[in-house]
Amino acid sequence: MTDNADEEKTVEKGQRIVVTMPAYHAEQTLEKTYKLVVDDASKDNTVAVAKRLGLKVFVHPANRGYGGNQKTCYDQALEAGASIVVLLHPDYQYDPKTLTALCEPLVAGRADFTFGSRFANGADPRKGGMPLYRYVGNRLTTAIENLVLGTHFAELHSGLKAYTADFLRGLEYHKYSDDFVFDSQMLIDGVLSGARIEEVSIPTRYTAESSSISVSRSLRYIRLTITELFRMKRMHKRAARLQARQAQQHRRA
Repeated sequence: MTDNADEEKTVEKGQRIVVTMPAYHAEQTLEKTYKLVVDDASKDNTVAVAKRLGLKVFVHPANRGYGGNQKTCYDQALEAGASIVVLLHPDYQYDPKTLTALCEPLVAGRADFTFGSRFANGADPRKGGMPLYRYVGNRLTTAIENLVLGTHFAELHSGLKAYTADFLRGLEYHKYSDDFVFDSQMLIDGVLSGARIEEVSIPTRYTAESSSISVSRSLRYIRLTITELFRMKRMHKRAARLQARQAQQHRRA
C-alpha cells in the first residue's frame, strides 16, 4: 500500500478521497494506474516501482490473499482519515479516469457504496476483451445473486469500487475471506444491510498485462459466492428475527 499527497483528494464538502490498490505482481502496470497500494508480498519489482514513484509503501511480509490485501487497504485508508475509500485494481484493467463518476454519488450523499459496471446500459464487455468464460460466469452468478437478493444490477463482480468511511466501519469486513470471494461477501452484506448502492457504467479494457484468474479458480469463486450468498442471507434473516423478538419483548415490558 502506498500513500502520498497525490493519492488523497480533498473535494467539496470537506470530504477526503483515498484511492487504494491491492497489488500483487503489478510491476508492469503500477505506474500507469498508481494511487495507493498495498503490496501482497509480490516477487516482482512492484515495491521498487512504488518507491521510485515516491510512494510510502505498506508491504505484507507474506502473501495474505486478495481479500487479506483489501483489509489492509481499508484499514490504512480509514486510519489516514478518508471519508471515501476507492478500490482500484493496479493491473490497468479499469480506467482511473472513471473515478470521478464513481465517487460522485458518494460525494453527493446519494449512495454508501458504488461500483463500476462493465455491463451497465446494455454494454458487452467482450468487445473490450473480456474472456468468454469470465463473461459467462459473471452473467450467471450475477443473475443468481439478483434473484436471491431481489436486486436488478447489471453486474456484481467488478474490481472498481468506492465506499463511504461510515459504510466500511459498519461492516465487519475483517471476518470476510482472505480469498477472492471477499468482494462478493462485501457486496452481499451491503445489500442485506440496506446500504444504498449504485452501479456506474465503465468501459472494459483487457490487455496482455491485465490479471485474470484461471477457469478453475473462476469456478471456485462462483461456487464460493453462491455458498456465501445463501449463508449470509440466512444469517441476516436470523439477526432480523432476533431484533424483532427483542423489540417485541421491549414493548411488552
